[in-house]
Amino acid sequence: MKKHLGKLGTIAVLALLLISLFRQPGQNSFTIISYGLEEVKSDSFDHSYAAYNSLLNRYVKNARVNYGGFIDSRAEFEMFLRALGSVDENDFEGWTQEQRLAFWINAYNAFTIKAIIDHYPIKRRFSLVGIFYAPSNSILQIKGVWTKLQFKAVGKMVTLDEIEHQILRKKFNEPRIHMAINCASISCPDLRNEAYVPEKLEERLTEASINFVNNPDKGVYVDELSGKVKFSKIFKWFGDDFINNYGSKKLFNSYSLKENAVLNFTSDYLESEETKEYLMNKRLKIGYLDYDWQLNEQKDDKSPSS
Repeated sequence: MKKHLGKLGTIAVLALLLISLFRQPGQNSFTIISYGLEEVKSDSFDHSYAAYNSLLNRYVKNARVNYGGFIDSRAEFEMFLRALGSVDENDFEGWTQEQRLAFWINAYNAFTIKAIIDHYPIKRRFSLVGIFYAPSNSILQIKGVWTKLQFKAVGKMVTLDEIEHQILRKKFNEPRIHMAINCASISCPDLRNEAYVPEKLEERLTEASINFVNNPDKGVYVDELSGKVKFSKIFKWFGDDFINNYGSKKLFNSYSLKENAVLNFTSDYLESEETKEYLMNKRLKIGYLDYDWQLNEQKDDKSPSS
């Protein structure tokens, strides 16, 4: 009997450890959290994103976010999130390609902000990633942030991973989404202080690509002295997404198909003609920039206003 009790005790301890690992700091539930906010019915969806624009304009400056401000305006923000969830699927299918793409880009970025403010200020968690890999204020400290947390959009519950990989990457032939969606980290493409709107989508995706590619700290760094070029790791992780649109523009036998596509893409958006020519006509050693996972918060923003 004691032997069996000992085994049961061990099992109980292991179970408690597993439960503790799956819990979010300050919460009493598993990390499969659903933000199924009560729906707000309206005759038509606001494709101008006026409410979201107002929040972004107030709380995003130079790609840094005042998360305390979003917390102070939580009721206003969640009203917008409810609108995302209240979109009827049949209505959505009748939207233009630009309307659908703008919707999912904005939804991804807004849900990321929601995940951050619900855990803000972010604390280091007890895990291999949390202790040894991620900065203490990183989105990586939120367990299951991309795969477990669920948000309501177009009447269904989705995770950030589902939006990025099953919707944006799979349903739209638009690799520039990687310049538009923001993972709340320093090395991510900048979070704009305005929403993506359908009528300006092409212009804004072009602008986002230019801004990212020409930022040597996070996009593309060319070292002509050493003959090296370093790309954002986004191009390492998702470089295959650029092959369809950019893989055959100019072919280089010495590079892989993915590298060739990334070179073509970045050369399209580089502003320096000298750098562009160097990039396209030299055999370069390709590497990748370190990825800074620190939170993209405004430095003086540590907590919501009292």
